[in-house]
Amino acid sequence: MRNFQFQNVIIGDGFPVWIIAEIGGNFSDFQTGRKLIDLAVSAGADAVKLQTYQAETIATKKAVYDMPNVGKANQYELFKKGELSFELHKQIWDYCREKGITVFSTPSHMKDVELLERLGCGIYKIGSDDAVNIPFLTEVAALGKPMILSTGMCTMSEVRESVEAILGKGNSNLALLHCVTNYPSLPEHANLRCIENMKCEFGLPVGYSDHTVGIEVSAASAALGANIIEKHFTYDKNAEGPDHQLSADFDELKELIRSVRIIEKALGDGVKAPSAGETITRRNNRKSVVSNVNIPKGTLITKDMIAIKRPGYGIEPKHFFDVVGRTAKKDISAEEPILWEQI
Repeated sequence: MRNFQFQNVIIGDGFPVWIIAEIGGNFSDFQTGRKLIDLAVSAGADAVKLQTYQAETIATKKAVYDMPNVGKANQYELFKKGELSFELHKQIWDYCREKGITVFSTPSHMKDVELLERLGCGIYKIGSDDAVNIPFLTEVAALGKPMILSTGMCTMSEVRESVEAILGKGNSNLALLHCVTNYPSLPEHANLRCIENMKCEFGLPVGYSDHTVGIEVSAASAALGANIIEKHFTYDKNAEGPDHQLSADFDELKELIRSVRIIEKALGDGVKAPSAGETITRRNNRKSVVSNVNIPKGTLITKDMIAIKRPGYGIEPKHFFDVVGRTAKKDISAEEPILWEQI
């Protein structure tokens, strides 16, 4: 599988899950943004992500939402309220650099890309709404910067077409995110097995962009091989705004990260072999051929003289009937594992 990388970060199988705290949509001023960044850093997130858009270029004035988190609402009006100025972007970028956490954004139009280029944005996340927007994908890909493509609402053939368009521009530094674009989405709709299917299909790192309430589905995605986890992040689930209710708060994000790091260790390398800690257990808790009675030297060993019991450092049980009919070369005490050199 091809890895995804930028600066000193490598994302792919065998490397740590990269955890993104999505703060876009959950702040509108620097004080709140700074608070979210501080909390994300404290929780152990690897990156924070914004959303960069202008109402004029993302939706018509007649476009509507019909989702649980916002109900029926005019998209243009909501986006207008959520626009972030260049000055606020720059404050966030500068503060993230000061705190030593990666920051990037999801643009929705090339005008947004131009703004982010002024900030030196090093990664571009493409939202699920633009997953099949081939003209936009190819323009962003032509910049040659790492791209993360979210695939909510997509069929596999649509993902294939978009991946081919990006790769066709010579940009192979690409990761995919499985996603269900409902706000919030239900665990039973998560379909996490898509992560492995997409890895097999494209040979690229695949992560999970989570819109469920809680952290269980995100943690499960790590167990199923997600290389990236993107989770909406808030300072208060009851704050005003459409995404707070489905976002993780500080305690949840911290617990998610703790769980993912344990899961990473638990996954191992997939090679079936005794673990380092099983050496003594294997010797003591397995069974082997043992003597039922004292067997003097020169005795022909019969079936009733031996048994299969713990411990496991004698002749393996599969050789039980190979022991029967042999002659003891040495005195064998009762209740002892029998060794090949004794018969």
